[in-house]
Amino acid sequence: MKIHVTRRTGAALCAIALSATALTACSDDSADSNTGSDAQSSGSDRGPITFAMGRNDTDKITPIIEAWNKEHPDEQVTLKELAGEADDQRDTLVQSLQAGNSDYDVMALDVVWTADFAANQWLEPLEGDYAVDTSKLLQATVDSATYNGTLYALPQNTNGQLLFRNVDQVPSKPDTFADIKSACEAVEGDCLTTQLKQYEGLTVNTLGFINGWGGSVIDDNGEPTVESAEAKAGLQALVDAYGDGTIAKNSTAATEEETNLAFTEGKTALAINWPYMYTNAVEAGLNFEVQPLVGENGVGVSTLGGYNNGINVNSKHKATAKDFIEFIVSEENQLSFAKASFPPVLASIYDDAALIEEHPYLPALKESLENAKPRPVSPFYPAISKAIQDNAYAALTNGKSVDDATKDMAAAIKQAAQ
Repeated sequence: MKIHVTRRTGAALCAIALSATALTACSDDSADSNTGSDAQSSGSDRGPITFAMGRNDTDKITPIIEAWNKEHPDEQVTLKELAGEADDQRDTLVQSLQAGNSDYDVMALDVVWTADFAANQWLEPLEGDYAVDTSKLLQATVDSATYNGTLYALPQNTNGQLLFRNVDQVPSKPDTFADIKSACEAVEGDCLTTQLKQYEGLTVNTLGFINGWGGSVIDDNGEPTVESAEAKAGLQALVDAYGDGTIAKNSTAATEEETNLAFTEGKTALAINWPYMYTNAVEAGLNFEVQPLVGENGVGVSTLGGYNNGINVNSKHKATAKDFIEFIVSEENQLSFAKASFPPVLASIYDDAALIEEHPYLPALKESLENAKPRPVSPFYPAISKAIQDNAYAALTNGKSVDDATKDMAAAIKQAAQ
C-alpha cells in the first residue's frame, strides 16, 4: 500500500531517522506543518536563497553559483557548506526542517534521503507552479527523486558503478556473470574485488546482484519482494561467487578505497567500483578497460549514487529556488560537472565527442546509468538497508541460507513500515 503521512506516521518516520543518525528527540508536530504553497510566507516568492551541500563536493557547484549570482544580482545564492560525512549532513538538515526553519532554501540530498524527506512533508512538490522539465534527464535519476508518483526534487548529479578489468589478466570482455566466473578460473590470486564489508557498500552490491538477476527488494507500494525467485537467485549468485573464490575473500573487509588500492596496485584482476577509480588506474599505468556491470544474462544493474536538489517547503523564495535548480541542469553547467568527473544527469552530455576523448569511460558510464536503478525509494530506507546488510553478510560469512536471509529481510522491512 502507498504511504500517507499522518501525525502518527510522521512521528514513526522521525523515530526511524533518529535511530539511523542519533538525533535528538522528534516532536509529534513534525508531520502537521503546512505543505505546498500553503507554507509560503507572505510577500515575494523571489529573492536571495541559500544552497546547502556537503563540503566534499562544493568545488563543483561553486562556479555555478558564481555564474548565477552574476546574472541575478537581486536573487543571490549563498552556499552553506555542510559536514563531509553524509550522516552529519543529514542530521543538520533534519534538525532545521523539524523546527520548521527556512535556513536552507535548496538542499542537495543524497538520493536515498529524498523519499524520507518527502514523506515528512519537508520538500515542496515539483508540480503546479514549481513543475520542472525532466524529459532530458537520465530516467533512473528522475525515479530516485520521485515518491508516491510525485517528483519532490530535481536530480543534480549522479553516479553509477563500473566493472574494471585488467586486460593483462583477463584479456576478453565478459558479457555475462558466467563469463566472469569462467575467466576467474584462469586467474592466479584474487579475481574480482568489490565492497562486501557490512556498511552501505554491501547494500549497494547486494542490490546489484538482486536487480541483475531480475529481482527487487520492494515494489512501488513499499511491500517486500525480496522473497521472489529472481531476488533469491541474485543473492544466491553473490553467495556462490564469494564461496567459490570468484569474488575475493577480502571483499568482506573492503570499502571503495580498499577496492581502489587492490585494483590500482595490480592485486585483483577485476573490480566493481565508481568512476573515480578510472583516473587512479590510468595514473598507475595499468592496461585496463571498463564496462557496465554484468548480470545473469547481459548488462547488469548498477545502483545509483548522486544528489537530488529539494526545495525546503518553508522557503520564502521558492520561485527563485526552482529557477536555480533548473539552472544547475542546464547543458553548460552539466558539462562543467562532467569535466570535473562529477557525473551529470543530462543524458546528452554523455555523447559529447570531445568530452569522451578526455574521459573515455563516459560511454560505459552512460550505459551503466541507463540500466541503473535507484536504491529502494522508501521513507524507511535506513531500516531496509540494515535488513539487507545484516542478512546478506550472514549469508556470505556465517552460512545462513538464502531462503532464511530473504525471509528475514522481508520480515524486517515489514516491521519497519508498521
